[in-house]
Amino acid sequence: MMQKTFLVEIGTEELPPKSLRTLAESFAANFIEQLDNAKLSHGEVLWYASPRRLALKVLNLDDTQPDSQIFKRGPAVSAAFDSDGNPTKAAIGWARGCGISVEQAERVTTEKGEWLAYTQNQPGQPVTNLLCDMVKMALTKLPIPKPMRWAAKQVEFIRPSHTVTMLYGDELVPGSILDIQSNRIIRGHRFMGESEIVIDNADQYPKILEERGKVIADYNQRKNIIKQQAEQAAAKLNGTADLTDSLLEEVTSLVEWPVVLTAKFEEKFLDVPAEALVYTMKGDQKYFPVYDKKNQLLPNFIFVANIESKDPQVVISGNEKVVRPRLADAEFFYQTDLKQTLEQRLPRLETVLFQQQLGTVKDKAIRLEALAGFIAHQIHANVEYAKRAGKLAKCDLVTNTVFEFPETQGIIGRYLAIKDGESSEVATAIEEQYKPRFAGDELPSSLVASAVSIAEKLDTLAGIFGIGQHPKGDKDPFALRRAAIGILRIIVEKSLPLDLVELTQQAVSLYGDKLTNQNVVDDIVNFMQGRFRAWYQEQGFAIDIIQSVLARNPTQPADFDARVKAVSHFRTLPAALSLAEANKRVSNILSKTEMVIPEKVNTALLEVGAEGELAKQVTILTDKLEPYFNQGRYQEALVELASLKESIDNFFASVMVMTDNEQIKLNRLALLTKLQNLFLKVADISLLQA
Repeated sequence: MMQKTFLVEIGTEELPPKSLRTLAESFAANFIEQLDNAKLSHGEVLWYASPRRLALKVLNLDDTQPDSQIFKRGPAVSAAFDSDGNPTKAAIGWARGCGISVEQAERVTTEKGEWLAYTQNQPGQPVTNLLCDMVKMALTKLPIPKPMRWAAKQVEFIRPSHTVTMLYGDELVPGSILDIQSNRIIRGHRFMGESEIVIDNADQYPKILEERGKVIADYNQRKNIIKQQAEQAAAKLNGTADLTDSLLEEVTSLVEWPVVLTAKFEEKFLDVPAEALVYTMKGDQKYFPVYDKKNQLLPNFIFVANIESKDPQVVISGNEKVVRPRLADAEFFYQTDLKQTLEQRLPRLETVLFQQQLGTVKDKAIRLEALAGFIAHQIHANVEYAKRAGKLAKCDLVTNTVFEFPETQGIIGRYLAIKDGESSEVATAIEEQYKPRFAGDELPSSLVASAVSIAEKLDTLAGIFGIGQHPKGDKDPFALRRAAIGILRIIVEKSLPLDLVELTQQAVSLYGDKLTNQNVVDDIVNFMQGRFRAWYQEQGFAIDIIQSVLARNPTQPADFDARVKAVSHFRTLPAALSLAEANKRVSNILSKTEMVIPEKVNTALLEVGAEGELAKQVTILTDKLEPYFNQGRYQEALVELASLKESIDNFFASVMVMTDNEQIKLNRLALLTKLQNLFLKVADISLLQA
């Protein structure tokens, strides 16, 4: 059996840059699945992608599919023959479908009886007979939300396609893909190199395309070239390029022959908030901004051309001319915004709707002022600063700059607050009200900012849950899951003494009579506790540990965190498994008891030995651990409780709880209740699994 390289390239019009990598990786994954289904042995599968092509190269692909055996089970023997032993219609029809007579069939015995069967040998096909259909299948499974048609063709694809090349070694693989016959012609760069190239062998790809067609088909190679050259260009300016991966990926997907160039803009534009300039450079123009060593924006930018110009300065000047009016717009918007203070903009928030049933953004600002102040008081932050920041938090939404550059909301609020003479804490809180924006994002930097951020998110939760618009499935238009996780992260990671029930009740009360959901507080608390489960699982905590804490329904997130970590540590102790089993046993005994159990243990009814010893240890630990529980020192408490293992084991080995003597039985149940309550101060240890 021989092995050769297989190449397939689909030449298209410009593919969508933000999904190019996903398309290429999916193409490779889908084709590997097809190879595996056909039981074809192969080496590495390499994917290539540029704005005008998707390609795969499969190394060391077998030239022939291996032979296989197909097992076909027929009807049960009892149904295959009549009482005279003659084949029934069912048996004859099945045998005909297999290409045999009933007499040629095998018989196999299973637990469910005896059956007719046939094992058919199927010789493997030449790989060139299979590849075209495999490529078709791989393409049909690509994630294409809106396929296109073009010309008079009925086929659909993400963009109009013009060429298809399939080679197995030096052999042209016949077939039609997207109504295009496979041939040896691949297309080079639109403006450089050879426009059409005849490729003789799959192994020539992608080198022949680079050398003759001026196209670097290797996506990661292009990305590395852009990254390295942009870093070098920034270093020449004594700066650092803003090479966020998302933009780097998008630029990589826009060019086939990257040429990195440096340009500049007028320094006067640096008086505009840097974020607005960066937004237009990155978002609109796909430029890389440059920062100095103090992280201040420089009047330069780096861009990537898709052509080698004989006069690069012409290309640079052209890009400088394009970006100037955009920066001038940003300057105009900001200078106009400076003519009014944030507070003067507050009445205009009445024209902006928050939600039809919940009122305007002005209403929200009034609630934020009160809720941020309430939270600040709880966490010992500056209440007046928090109220001021809450009141002004949404005022930048009606500025020209934010209207033009929506991603700068909060940021422009900070700039304007500083210009207005607001305190730095108020200005920072206005900007950081949206933090954390995504998983892993930074938290608000101060307690005042934390209070405003929690208030901003909790107000939305209270309002949307309050009118019954809970997230359903993957639909979460108000990003309530993200808001809940943000609140929990701030409270937990900053160890804030806040209670979800108390916070939610306060947030709900500020809506007055606008809310229609009578269970809104419980719904929000349950929703947030559900976020806890997902959050801690992502951090690697076992589900039974999380459930053991949830069973106690703690509503203070920082307290919940301390309990989860305490139980996680407890589980590593040698006594943990035995104590978990003992707690299960205690829980089962108490759950089956219908009698009223005394609150106190009568020491006069205790037997000397294991029972008396356990009662003594429980009494000692009840007093000793009270301050531990009050101070949230749960890990230390569980370590102390682990010392009860021997006493508990001895108790169950020598004491019958459900004795016939009613008084003694109730006394022992009281002892077990006290024992159980000690553990329940932290979590329901009985839920831990082996």
